[in-house]
Amino acid sequence: MTDDGHTDKDGAMSLETPNAFADEENILLHTALFKQVSPSEAEELLPYLKHAAYDKGDYIFSEGDTDHRMYLLERGRVKLVRTSSDDRVQLLSIHAPGEVLGEIPVFDPNGGPRTASAVAMSHGTCVVWLEHDTLFSWLDEHPRVAIDMLQVMANRQRDNNERISDLVFMDVPARLAKTLLNLGS
Repeated sequence: MTDDGHTDKDGAMSLETPNAFADEENILLHTALFKQVSPSEAEELLPYLKHAAYDKGDYIFSEGDTDHRMYLLERGRVKLVRTSSDDRVQLLSIHAPGEVLGEIPVFDPNGGPRTASAVAMSHGTCVVWLEHDTLFSWLDEHPRVAIDMLQVMANRQRDNNERISDLVFMDVPARLAKTLLNLGS
């Protein structure tokens, strides 16, 4: 997607118009990173949210991109993938509405390019995005939210460490059994 919101490098059309897909409620209030925010605090960010729509297979962002945006999935499903040098694709995760995508560059804008690609899994996938500078200016006014966000990110890191450990120490049947048990609880 280009900064003007017309066509990304893969030729996918996207639409960036403020509140084009907004429901009655603020999407921020339905995400883990913003769940502790009051409606009035979340409303302060509404003018800065940019909306985009994608078709199935369109890239929302690509591994190696250097933008500093955080995306919130408003409608549809998105998969995060990594591609090896020999073009093998590894599925990292699948995301549903209300989930945050690609937040690492927002919190670490000097840390390097994106490490995964986000691909729309359904037609009419809608996201909203927020720039690093906007979020950090807002967090300066709401420092307690930054502390809550750190806790959410620490929990994600803990989950990722568990997944890495499982990949190293468990065989496929054991990982499958663990996944099924987790889904059942």
